[in-house]
Amino acid sequence: MRVHVMDLKPGDHLRMDTFSSRGLHVLPKGSRLQLEEIAKLIQHGVDYVDIETVQEEPAPSSRSSIIQAASGSFDIMIDGFESLYMEALTKGSFNQSVVDDILQPTLSTLDKHKDVVSLLLLLDREDNYTYNHSLQVGMLSYYIASWLGYSKAECYEIGRAGYLIDIGKCRISPDILNKPGKLTAAEFDEIKLHTVYGHEIIQNSMNDPFTALVALQHHEREDGSGYPHQLTKNDIHPYAQIAAVADIYSAMTSHRVYQSKQELISVLREINSLSFGKLNGKPVQAFIQHLMPNFIGKRVLLSTGDMGVIIMNNPLDVFRPLVQSEGKFLDLSRERKIAVVEIYME
Repeated sequence: MRVHVMDLKPGDHLRMDTFSSRGLHVLPKGSRLQLEEIAKLIQHGVDYVDIETVQEEPAPSSRSSIIQAASGSFDIMIDGFESLYMEALTKGSFNQSVVDDILQPTLSTLDKHKDVVSLLLLLDREDNYTYNHSLQVGMLSYYIASWLGYSKAECYEIGRAGYLIDIGKCRISPDILNKPGKLTAAEFDEIKLHTVYGHEIIQNSMNDPFTALVALQHHEREDGSGYPHQLTKNDIHPYAQIAAVADIYSAMTSHRVYQSKQELISVLREINSLSFGKLNGKPVQAFIQHLMPNFIGKRVLLSTGDMGVIIMNNPLDVFRPLVQSEGKFLDLSRERKIAVVEIYME
């Protein structure tokens, strides 16, 4: 069947080899088309192709059911962190076995969820910032560790450390944590102490120096501008360097009383700039390289007010993708006045 490239759908198969108007071989016969292949055809000026639709067996677990199951697990983890938070506040410690009971069922299955962006959008909630944030940091720390090649056991330890980095905030006054305006110098000094408090609480609760160290060091920066001890690159533990990336990403993409959330791709661009002096480059680049492909196929709201779909990442400017909107293809690396404002899970 001969169809125009604008009418192609993911899952279509090419019935014949496809060539550009200049005779360049673009895609071979039998290619299964996804958004990236369709974009490639468009880039090469191909107008029509011959396809045959292949009926595929339904997947054993639909994407929606996987997302629904993840949502239930996240609710359990968020509620669990709230109970840990209150226990740490009243006792100065928490039960490590409870932490593992909460985390292990979900973190051990994260490898099945390749679309990390959808999971992040699922966690895009405006209530209980501290609890949601802890879950996001734990999940992202786990993923970054796996992308860096850590063992399964190490990934779990790093994910658990990320989950607990803000446990020390239980000792900070809620009036300061939830203040809508700018903090005074004294209030910010108090906020900084959550790293020291967290280190102490974890030491009282677990026989695991690395987890306590991550809580202490996750706000340290390689140029010595962080806190609480102004450490520099070689003195910051690698686990803390991973958690720092996850922490910043989650904080910048979350709505808080004093800060509007920022759009996900823009935050990745900002984190990339921080890898030159502030954050360690290895976890930053692993994070960006593995997260960016997840944006392909996502619906977006553009600054023009139009809706669109991200078709492919731009190799010349990875943070300004190719978007299909209103039947047109917009290369945001060239359309500099147009930007992605919001990204949606479906």
